[in-house]
Amino acid sequence: MAVPAALTGVLVAGCAAGIPHYTPGQSYYLSPDGDDDNDGRSPGQAWRSLERADERAFAPGDRLLLRGGARFPGSLKLSEGEAGREDTPVVVGSYGGGRATIVADDAPGITVHNTAGVEIRGVAIAGRNGAYNDQGGIHAYSDRADAKKLRYLSVDGVEISGFRTGIQIGSASRSTGFREVRITDSVLRNNKDNGLLTYGPMTYEEVPTGYSHEDVVVSGVEARHNAGDPRADNRHTGNGIVFGSVRGGRVQGSTAHDNGTRASARAPEGPIGIWAYDSTDLVMEHNSSYRNHTGSHVDGAGFGLDSNVSYSTAQYNLAFGNDGPGFHAYTGKTNDAHTGNVFRFNISSNDGRKWPDRGGIHVHGKLMYGLQVYNNTVVMTDTVRPGSVVRVDAESRHITFRNNILVTDGPQLVRADKAFSTDQALWQGNDYYTTADRWTVQWGGKTYSGLAQWRSATGQEMTNGRKTGFEADPCFRGGATPVVKKASDAALLVPVCDTLADKGLDLGSLVGTDMGSRDYFGKELGRTLPVGAVLSETDGPSPADGRAS
Repeated sequence: MAVPAALTGVLVAGCAAGIPHYTPGQSYYLSPDGDDDNDGRSPGQAWRSLERADERAFAPGDRLLLRGGARFPGSLKLSEGEAGREDTPVVVGSYGGGRATIVADDAPGITVHNTAGVEIRGVAIAGRNGAYNDQGGIHAYSDRADAKKLRYLSVDGVEISGFRTGIQIGSASRSTGFREVRITDSVLRNNKDNGLLTYGPMTYEEVPTGYSHEDVVVSGVEARHNAGDPRADNRHTGNGIVFGSVRGGRVQGSTAHDNGTRASARAPEGPIGIWAYDSTDLVMEHNSSYRNHTGSHVDGAGFGLDSNVSYSTAQYNLAFGNDGPGFHAYTGKTNDAHTGNVFRFNISSNDGRKWPDRGGIHVHGKLMYGLQVYNNTVVMTDTVRPGSVVRVDAESRHITFRNNILVTDGPQLVRADKAFSTDQALWQGNDYYTTADRWTVQWGGKTYSGLAQWRSATGQEMTNGRKTGFEADPCFRGGATPVVKKASDAALLVPVCDTLADKGLDLGSLVGTDMGSRDYFGKELGRTLPVGAVLSETDGPSPADGRAS
């Protein structure tokens, strides 16, 4: 999936040739009842307009506070020469009761250009007219020439709607960008292309030699109803949360849902709920991604590790009801950059609603190295067309599938578009179960019926000369093929018999893999290693909440 250069919009630095000589830490107030001739330094002497506030060059420690519940037309820009210190940030927020709303017409709501040491908290930002086509609600951008990473940008408790992208953080080069970015407890809704996006320069076939942004954490963010653009035939639109050009990032405790409903039917790439590209050392954990859509014949996944992503992990996540797969690994590159990634302890329920042929887990594209897929639970039922639970059509090296539970009500559990050798794609210790009469594997040009036939013909499901793999009903609490329709329904996928209890391969002993210490629900693994994402419960209460914790 390529990433469009059009996302690197042009920003104009609007103010602050130099910071006035006044005491840092001053608070300034805006109110619809204020007057721009006031000094702005108290609620009783509040300014009236964002235009007046934008004339002020804000020093480290200053605060700009907008009256809660009020609406302020216009935009705010913080430029080079303003803010700039992570230990005494400039704060933009609300005072009084409720959130203030910035209403931006054909412009970003708040721009942060070539500076950092900024906190934006407790405000709403609404776009109108051309803002939906071209602008970011919050747009942080660096095109500095000094190769400096700008440190500390925090966005907390905001609600952003009506823009091309809710929050976008970008850089003109990989040597500059932002470090120590925190986006927390916010709602990004009803935007066009993306709820949240970080980006840097485009890569082509080369392996990334650097990353624009470092230490980026997204926590407690809801990205929903970001619809996409039905006229955008050359790019993906309608994404939830996208990490591009990040070294060391985390998306946690967040949700992406009901995105992509208006994405183009002709686009060569589709949207995804939560995904990354051109990045390394990422963690996506304890998130939910559901009912995300694609207008075209590609993507629409819950989670994705895309081109040039390396050494990154998606764990303890829940995907359900997406048009495409719950979890997707893809590379469009012929380099060796897509390497060392992991999907583990995730749940996918009834994904592939529009495209069941992609499976609940889809591994596809060009060269891919060392992907580990282990201890996931994937259930696919009632599809619009026949499909598989897992599909592999990447040119792979040392990809492994271990300790997964794969369940369907149809015949096909695994589809591999070529007959992979065990050095290319290795399967060990998985459970394969169907409520149909029999299950099959399509392996290149051949179809195998059942585990024994597949094993005998290909050498799959063998470990140190020992037969592995199961064809057992995992005894889910919700029945043979439970359907997750809300996050708490994940508890329906807890095994409640001992058929697979403690049957998981010890990947630490086997191949030196650190499996982590907990299952999807946060229960301690200890010496008990499950097949699938969840430890069996043969007695005791069910998890109170189906969300990963």
